[in-house]
Amino acid sequence: MEVCQVPIFQDISKESVARMVECFRMRQVRYGPEEVVCVYDGCGGEVGVMLEGAARLVRIDREGNRAILERLREGGIFGEPLGFAAWEGDSISVVCEEDCLVLYIDYAHIMKQCENACQHHSQLVRNLFTLAAGQIRQLSRRVEVLSQRSIREKLLCYFTTQFHACGSRSFTIPFTLSMLADYISTDRSAMMRELRKLREEGVVRMEGRRVELL
Repeated sequence: MEVCQVPIFQDISKESVARMVECFRMRQVRYGPEEVVCVYDGCGGEVGVMLEGAARLVRIDREGNRAILERLREGGIFGEPLGFAAWEGDSISVVCEEDCLVLYIDYAHIMKQCENACQHHSQLVRNLFTLAAGQIRQLSRRVEVLSQRSIREKLLCYFTTQFHACGSRSFTIPFTLSMLADYISTDRSAMMRELRKLREEGVVRMEGRRVELL
């Protein structure tokens, strides 16, 4: 994905994006699979934009339990200035699932008042808040999944959100099954037992990560 095609630069001309890249001193960094892009420790001042690849936002609590908070795809944004911060004793990090290219933008530079009152600067701020609002909605859907009482209810709630997101009763889970267990905050073995029951009862059909709601 070219920089000018990233959603954060929507409705901004290619020429204006090129000027902003230089003016804001934006930088691009490449990462490999399973490489840690950043760890939120209260000192980050940049907004990251996924230009290529996919990554996951992972929280590890003080007992060592891991939970996947969000999956970041091309065009996704992340960073402590957007409200991603760890609780005391926890750690939150962005980990690549594959080769990734990340664009970094200084948040303070985005939010400071432009001396020239540039229209494209104002548009960038609007785009940033629109994207942040979209990610808040994604996190709220995860809260809905976690609010279910049983593993079965969590799985069915998650499958329903995927059904609505894809517009099809057949979809591919964007995680490995181990990651899915982390996403719904449950034991993998217990989750696999529930998946087996759902298949046996004819509620779902599964082949690998491919799911069909029956």
